[in-house]
Amino acid sequence: MTRGPIVAAVLEKDNAVEDFRTLIGATNPAEAAEGTIRKKYAASIGENAVHGSDSDENAAIEAAFHFAGRELF
Repeated sequence: MTRGPIVAAVLEKDNAVEDFRTLIGATNPAEAAEGTIRKKYAASIGENAVHGSDSDENAAIEAAFHFAGRELF
């Protein structure tokens, strides 16, 4: 999130954090499961292609950083 443009999104569903983290894979792409975003596209831990919050609490903090309250439904 420190270089280049980003696409920010908030996913709202039951188990959103856990399910999204499964989709994106382990932070270290060498340890990420086959078919995950990080396994396919990450270059390293520092350049891991995608970010996902690690808890509901952090998701709320990060959503508030990227979006005004009126932009969240």
